Amino acid sequence: MMRTVSARGLFTACAITAAALAGAPQAFAADAHNHGANAPALKLNAGSKWQTDAPLREGMVKIRANVEPKLHAIHGGRFTTAQYEAMGKAVDEQLAYIVGNCKLAPEADAVLHNVIAELADGAGVVGGKQAAGDRSKGVVHIVNALNNYGQYFDHPGWKPVQAGH
Repeated sequence: MMRTVSARGLFTACAITAAALAGAPQAFAADAHNHGANAPALKLNAGSKWQTDAPLREGMVKIRANVEPKLHAIHGGRFTTAQYEAMGKAVDEQLAYIVGNCKLAPEADAVLHNVIAELADGAGVVGGKQAAGDRSKGVVHIVNALNNYGQYFDHPGWKPVQAGH
C-alpha cells in the first residue's frame, strides 16, 4: 500500500530539517524519532530505487568524500576533537545544500527525510552538538545513512561505504 504524505506533513518535515541545520539538531533528532507516522520508513518505490537529482547526488558524494577516507583514523582512535567538529560542520553544510536545492517527487522526498535525519543525528554527535560520550558513534550514523541512501536511492556508481579497519 502506497502511503501518502500531506503537504502539511512535508512542510513540517522540511521546517524541522531547516531548524536542525540552523543549529538545533537535538530538536530535529527528537522529532525524527517521535514523528514516525509522518516520515515513511525507508522503502523502495514499488521494488525500484527512488530517483535522485543532481543536487542530492552532489551533496551525498561530498559527504561521503569527507567521511570515508577518515574511517581508518577514526577506527584507530587517531581522530581529534577538532577533526570531528570539522567533519560535523562539513556534513551540516552539505545537508543544508541538499535541503535547499534538491527537488524530488513528494514520495521520494518523504523517504529521503529518514536518511537526512540520520545524517543530521550523526553530524550532531560528531560535531559535539549532541552529547554521546564517543563522537565516533556519530560516524556510525553517518555511514549507516550513506549506505541506506545507496540502498534506497538510484545513484549511478554508488557503492556501500567500507569501514576502515
